[in-house]
Amino acid sequence: PMPTKAAEAYRAAVGRRSTVGATFVSTPDVRPLFASLINAQPDEIGLVANTSTGENLVVEVLDLKPGRDNVVTDALHFEGALVHLMERKKQGLDVRVVMPRDGRIDLADMEKVIDRNTKLVEVSLVAMYNGFQHDLKAVCDLAHAKGALVYADIIQGAGAVPIDVKASGVDFAATSTYKWLMGDFGLGFLYVKAEHLERLRRPHWSYESAADVAFHWSPTDPQTPKVIAYTPGRGAGPFTRLGTVASGVAFALSVSLPYIQSLGVANIQAHRQPLLKKLQDEMPRLGFIAQTPRDSTSPIVTFAHKDAERLTKRLAAAKVDVRLADYWVRIAPSIYNDMADIDRLLEAVS
Repeated sequence: PMPTKAAEAYRAAVGRRSTVGATFVSTPDVRPLFASLINAQPDEIGLVANTSTGENLVVEVLDLKPGRDNVVTDALHFEGALVHLMERKKQGLDVRVVMPRDGRIDLADMEKVIDRNTKLVEVSLVAMYNGFQHDLKAVCDLAHAKGALVYADIIQGAGAVPIDVKASGVDFAATSTYKWLMGDFGLGFLYVKAEHLERLRRPHWSYESAADVAFHWSPTDPQTPKVIAYTPGRGAGPFTRLGTVASGVAFALSVSLPYIQSLGVANIQAHRQPLLKKLQDEMPRLGFIAQTPRDSTSPIVTFAHKDAERLTKRLAAAKVDVRLADYWVRIAPSIYNDMADIDRLLEAVS
């Protein structure tokens, strides 16, 4: 859910856009706020439309060659990223997928398939399906020892679990903002480690790629024959942007990100652990099959089931909103929940 104050800031931005003569308010630069949340520098953060845009951009700038390079990922990685990589595999790229065991990805299994031709290791910090959380530093240490770079999808973790990109050593990370960052669809962040920015191939350019742009169209402009003058921008901001972004979302984030910082991500994590523990204790007694490792501290707990029609009706009647798929249910309580909410859910599915 979006905090009410963030929603008010969002509505005010839309209101200005729909009011002739309204006072202009510059779109806030929320990159420093997000950078602070993950221990990055603001110049290492670029704006993207969503997580998948960030992931696609990373793969593209690395210029991976079929027959030469390979990418290592795992079956708990985000489904959209797996679709992207499987399509690249059809084009000849060597894509190696590590399978889970007991709801986890074993680092030893990853080590078996990472070699000197591995150019990129792609993982989700927190798995969308069952909340399994990688030891990101261990993954980076393993990949870097073989000369590979690491991309992490952090959408299921940013704002919900502590993230330190410097301590982990991750090279790239992307997230949208509509989940734990309490923003909305259409705006996300891409982190690029500073040391990579100047040596990566830039496949895309736009006016947002330039630090300054001057058009010389007017016949009274003495520089008219020059048409355009610009200076290529530096840092991740110009590197990732291809044009306008969802500016209204930035106003919401200018409220929600400080709110998350004021609460403290570690405190958010601690608040939900008793709620998740009760679900882990009680759901199996009701016939659900646990899919999340018992010792998980991520924001997600998932259970397998085989009665979606009954569960849909009962949860709707109880006004309980969770991710209910045909054969699994994903529950993600946070600071806006308490134990009474968990009891209501358990009663609904019992």
